[in-house]
Amino acid sequence: QVQLVESGGGLVQAGGSLRLSCAASGRTFSIYVMGWFRQAPGKEREFVAAINWSGGNTYYADSVKGRFTISRDNAKNTVYLQMNSLKPEDTGVYYCAADKAGPVSVGYQYWGQGTQVTVSS
Repeated sequence: QVQLVESGGGLVQAGGSLRLSCAASGRTFSIYVMGWFRQAPGKEREFVAAINWSGGNTYYADSVKGRFTISRDNAKNTVYLQMNSLKPEDTGVYYCAADKAGPVSVGYQYWGQGTQVTVSS
């Protein structure tokens, strides 16, 4: 089992920045990929970004390319999501996820509890 705990959400004005963190514990040696997803009110959960745990390859949804950066610290078993130039449409609950295999945008086995991000206009 892998446990994930997110932190760093909050309220920010449009154009501002936030950094989310996700700390993994448990059988972290089995992790192949970690990702971030978000769910806005009344909408389905959507893929935001992912990172390959060993090689560091990164993947992004078109809507966040150039504004968000995913990174990892293997020594701390932590993945980060740096969010810049935030827009009101980035508002939602952000979830961290991990899996033992790809693909990187769907089918994750382990999920965190989520952290709220609210961007005011």
